[in-house]
Amino acid sequence: MLSLVPTPIGNISDISLRSLEILSTANTILCEDTRVTKKLIHLLKERHNLTTTEPQFFSLHSHNEAEFVSKLTPEFFNANVVYVSDAGMPGISDPGQMLIHYCIEHKIAYDVLPGANAVLTAFVASGFVQTKMLFFGFLPHKGNDRSAALQEALFNGYTTVLYEAPTRLEKLLGEIAIAAPTRQVFLAKELTKRYQRFYRGVASELIPQMEKEIRGEWVVVIEASEGKSASLSEQDILALDIPKKAASKLIAKITGENPKECYTRLMKS
Repeated sequence: MLSLVPTPIGNISDISLRSLEILSTANTILCEDTRVTKKLIHLLKERHNLTTTEPQFFSLHSHNEAEFVSKLTPEFFNANVVYVSDAGMPGISDPGQMLIHYCIEHKIAYDVLPGANAVLTAFVASGFVQTKMLFFGFLPHKGNDRSAALQEALFNGYTTVLYEAPTRLEKLLGEIAIAAPTRQVFLAKELTKRYQRFYRGVASELIPQMEKEIRGEWVVVIEASEGKSASLSEQDILALDIPKKAASKLIAKITGENPKECYTRLMKS
């Protein structure tokens, strides 16, 4: 069978007893970086008395995931196969979902263990009382894609969680300061590690605090916008008293559909 096992995001003691049990019986370990996982296994042997069956290690990361899964056969899972990401929960901004999909398609038994996760840890630590949350992962780096994604993250009506690289954190805060100057933002640095830090305030207040704190891994939690989401559905647009040609252009703009194909579809409906 396949087991997806979360690994500590900073503090080695956050490994669970179930994770140790599964790792101890693993015949094959799929991992983002074999060096990182082998180092983790070594630490777990030293500090938590992990014993293993000397498993085989295979690299499975975002760049080779599709090719790796395409070459799998069901017999691969006759052994105890474990997938771990470098840190945290597999499948959350890390590979894992394609493996699960493969198992579902081929009726292969699988299990997903609960464990350390930066998204949920930061969401709870933020103290924002809005319990509905959206996770956006990393925003696009630049251009119109970034602008559109940031607008969606800021004005979707939910508490929104992002990952951000230290090299772009100040840029992100500057963008939020302009687009939503009164919105509360929570920053979590190096979660569960020795230098874990929490910051909360409007973006313009947080920027000066980042001068000496910019290094490290960051999770950004943005307070929910007031009121309903600013997004429009196709039904909202069709309810407007506008020509179908104009409606098709608006629908194509928000969905990515080809405008001509959208217009043809609307004319047939």
